[in-house]
Order: sequence, then C-alpha cells, then structure tokens
Amino acid sequence: MLLVLPLLPLQKIVKSQFYILKIMSQLEKIFAEKLLNVKAIKLQPEQPFTWASGWLSPFYCDNRKTLSFPALRNFVKIELARIIAEEFPEADAVAGVATGAIAQGALVAEELALPFCYVRAKAKDHGMGNLIEGELPEGSKVIVIEDLISTGGSSLKAVEALRAAGYNVIGMVASYTYGFPVAEKAFADANVRLVTLTNYEAVVEVAKETGYIKAEHVPMLAEWRANPSEWKK
Repeated sequence: MLLVLPLLPLQKIVKSQFYILKIMSQLEKIFAEKLLNVKAIKLQPEQPFTWASGWLSPFYCDNRKTLSFPALRNFVKIELARIIAEEFPEADAVAGVATGAIAQGALVAEELALPFCYVRAKAKDHGMGNLIEGELPEGSKVIVIEDLISTGGSSLKAVEALRAAGYNVIGMVASYTYGFPVAEKAFADANVRLVTLTNYEAVVEVAKETGYIKAEHVPMLAEWRANPSEWKK
C-alpha cells in the first residue's frame, strides 16, 4: 500500500512563517510611526549630519528619544524582549552597546530576568581599565542590544569584545537599521544574526504617507541611500 503523508503540517509551517512576516511588517510601521510622533527622525538636507564613520547624511534617526516617553520606552522594552524570547530563546545573558543601548539593554535584561553587562567603545584609560562593564557567567549565550545600526562597525566591535572575553554571542537585536549593504555584509561575515524593530524603508514610507517628509525630498533621499559614503563629497 502506498502511504501518502498529509500536507497539513507543511501548510501550517508556511502559514506560520507568513504570519510572522506579516506581524513583523506591521511592527516596523507601527514603531516607525511612534518614532515620527516624538520627532526622533530629523531631515536636514542643507545642513547634513556627520556620522562617526565620516559619512554625511541628510537623515538622522535619534531613537534614544524613546527613553524620554514612558509609554514608548515600555513599548520598545517589551518588543525587544519579545523578539529575543521568540528568535533567540537560548539567550541566557544580555549585553548593551555603549552608550545608546545601555539603558535599553538594562530594561530588556530586567524584563527577561537575565544578567546584564555593557560594552564600551574602548577600554577605560583609568581605574580598572574595563572594556566590558559588569560580569556574566562564564560561557554565557549573549544577545546584544543596540539602539541603531548604520555601517555596523561599532556594533560588531562590541561583539568582538564579548567573544574575546569568552562569551558566545548568539545574535543582536536593535531598534532601528538603515539597512545598508555594507552593514549586511559585515554582519554576515561576522556570523551575527540581526533582528530589528524597524528600518529605513518603513520609516520613509510612513513619513511620506503622513507628510512628515515632503515629496521634493524623496529623490534626494534616494540619491543619498544609493551611495551614502560619497554623498555631498
């Protein structure tokens, strides 16, 4: 007799994956709107911002402003904790990247009842000379919290420091990413999986829908996004 296996389990898996993608897409737009509501998005094409990488940018996301609004701060904490519980359930410690993600990381660690530390941009030149502040159990499976991803350089330096200290970095969650190819390649090369609450595309889409960004700025933003390292140089 020919045994025919039911297709239902596969259908359930596909539906489940589609549902997760749909929820994430909705979350991206919801958080993007919340960022716009507190004016965390700045657009200055005439006086562009200079990033730590040296890039000039007409667009800036200051999502650290979320810390100043209790309801929004709680939203970020809960959603970052949910992503960790769903996507990185094996995590048994949390590390924040200084300075932007120290507060967010501590809030998430408290929500998940996990140990917490944070990683400095460079070791202190006095006192204990620490690069990593705090103490995690030996061999901890660490999830790294970041507030924003641009080129990914400073975020991945924190990962390197944690790995050098003997910790097992299993991934990174962040509030926002610009989604640049250079960052995507850097994370892939470092074997670090990144999950974010929202991204550049979602923010610009909502900003256009609500009139936060004027129509005449859209081509300029597209030009910058296509080659950010050379824009205005």
